[in-house]
Amino acid sequence: MRSSRDPSVRSRGWPAALALALALPLAGCGPEADRPAASPSASSPYAGTTATPGTRERLRVDGRTREYLLHRPAPATATGRPKPLVIAFHGRGANAAHLREQSRLERAAGARGMLVAFPEGLGEGWGAGTRATEQRPDPGLDVRFTEALIAHLVRTEGADPERVYVTGFSNGGSMALRVAAERPGLVAGAASVSGQLPAGPARVRPTGAVPVLVVYGADDPVRPLGGWPSPPPGPGEPVLPTLSARASAEAFAAAGGAGAPVTKAERGRDRTVWRLKDPSDPAATVKLVVVHDAGHTWPGSAMTPPEGFGRTSTALDATDAVLDFFAAA
Repeated sequence: MRSSRDPSVRSRGWPAALALALALPLAGCGPEADRPAASPSASSPYAGTTATPGTRERLRVDGRTREYLLHRPAPATATGRPKPLVIAFHGRGANAAHLREQSRLERAAGARGMLVAFPEGLGEGWGAGTRATEQRPDPGLDVRFTEALIAHLVRTEGADPERVYVTGFSNGGSMALRVAAERPGLVAGAASVSGQLPAGPARVRPTGAVPVLVVYGADDPVRPLGGWPSPPPGPGEPVLPTLSARASAEAFAAAGGAGAPVTKAERGRDRTVWRLKDPSDPAATVKLVVVHDAGHTWPGSAMTPPEGFGRTSTALDATDAVLDFFAAA
């Protein structure tokens, strides 16, 4: 799990498709630096939120032109070496600019010399589950897009293929968990905020050892801490059933051969840690952090959440927690 900065650690096995993508140019790539970021749709719970436009770029994958916001680290942090890369997936009904404002990941990560890419989901959402739907007849589309985006940024931006991390909020957090579950050799770590592993017919099963952090609000009224085995039907794309936050973490712990967990009560939160049995990295862990008095929100965010999402806790700065976890992964 430890990055290629440690020469004693073997390199992760990269998926063949990603290796091929690194060797071949991707059509339709190019920056649109002056193009403003789109606002959430009028029907979204995030409608009316704003964010400063960033560098918007495009990548053509599977016959579609996909977009993402890219933030490069400040020149002062440049070392000339390959840069860690964070891929951050927004929540359902939101967009890349919203997650950027919600998390401020680009500021904190940029100060650490990291690249951050905020990709745009199709229909303001992500295919976090494995079951085909009318809206997403190809349930693997977003996983392949993520692979291609990483390969593109390794080739064009000097991203370090051994230090690639995925994170996200809500549906985007579930997407980050899916990528880690299905492509454990692709990422060095994953973190989900208010997102759980899909269950039922769309179930996602971890397939290998990878460090994972799950941050969850104890009082989440949108997607309960204990999971949602039978969400009600609604308009648009179906809401997926999910495991509980703890069961999501336990699934990754089991896939990594972890031993018994250790739980510790801290100020405003409870932390449970499973240590992965990985001989290449004895410090690799799966962590679950349950934040007290917190809703379906990004802890520490200055953004006001939509009505009905619960309160934003200040007992944890989720952005720092995610980046600290990645640094240790």
